[in-house]
Amino acid sequence: MHEDDLVQQDGSGGIDRGTLLRTMALGGGALSIPALLSACGGSSNGASSGSSGGGPFATHPKWKFVFVNHATTNAFFVPTQYGAADASSLLGVSYQWTGSPSSDVGTMVNDMSAAVSGKADGIAVAIIDPHAFNAPVASALAAGIPVVSYNADAPANAGNTRMAYIGQDLFQSGVQMGNRIVEEVGSGDVVIFIITPGSLNLQPRVDGAISAIKASGKPINVTQSATSTDPTQELSIIDAYYLGHKSVKGMYGSGGTTTQSIGTVIKKYNLKGKVQGGGYDLIPQTLQYIDQGLLNFTIDQQPYLQGFYPVMQLFLYKLSGGLMFPSETNTGLLFVTKDNVKPYLTTKTRWEGSSTAQKYPITA
Repeated sequence: MHEDDLVQQDGSGGIDRGTLLRTMALGGGALSIPALLSACGGSSNGASSGSSGGGPFATHPKWKFVFVNHATTNAFFVPTQYGAADASSLLGVSYQWTGSPSSDVGTMVNDMSAAVSGKADGIAVAIIDPHAFNAPVASALAAGIPVVSYNADAPANAGNTRMAYIGQDLFQSGVQMGNRIVEEVGSGDVVIFIITPGSLNLQPRVDGAISAIKASGKPINVTQSATSTDPTQELSIIDAYYLGHKSVKGMYGSGGTTTQSIGTVIKKYNLKGKVQGGGYDLIPQTLQYIDQGLLNFTIDQQPYLQGFYPVMQLFLYKLSGGLMFPSETNTGLLFVTKDNVKPYLTTKTRWEGSSTAQKYPITA
């Protein structure tokens, strides 16, 4: 998959998904594809005129929304970009994917400032630092640009004025993981790995898990251990950790690549049933490890919705003249285990980033 396929979904020529959906909404469901092409004049989303409309919505400018991300090349955010692309196509808007591949806050702040100076029509930002994004958010809002956070959010007392957060309740997801660790391990040493300690997309999960483990009163000694934003280096760090702590009873990840690496180490040293493991996200190899019994679980936080909902909410805010204010949206938590992993392995879909195609997954 090329980055250009994911970054900006403006379309050029022919008929796109948004045009098709809007035409059908107007009663064109029985029209043939040639008739639709003729009716649309071979254009896409009204891009040539700079405005869009149709379906249930009034004609409007072709707004551009900017996403500022902390892990731009991470596999986790492939379905997030699909979600943003699909919502943009449906609504007749566009989006741009910017940020840092390695959680560099300075790069993210610069990209957000560029979005403000470039007069973006809305901004979705992963707020991974408790204070660094306060000024850029305030600047955007002062310029009349709506801002929502997604995937990561500033604490309530941090002074950030973003309009709403769209994503998982990270601390509570950590609490749920901690409760599961207590059930799986019972006693002994446990480590929770984290790529970037202190980062608001990961640290609340670790904090939640540790709080639940301690609250259980079980004789579990839990520690936090840092890894790396480089997946290859991260695997080496987790491998070395195990070799230096062979008495460990459980190894858990707070992010996707971390969880995958834990499964790789458990497989490498034949630790199935000896060392418990689990974590977050739906990297294909992680799902295979769950199916093989090497990992016990991973947590699905529906990354597709973390791209789809920001576009929808920014669009409605713009279309309503500010009356449809963005709302707090929890994208959920689901434990994927050996009992329910099969659909994730057998269904190739944009919803979880395993396919580029838009299709309805018919199952027997």
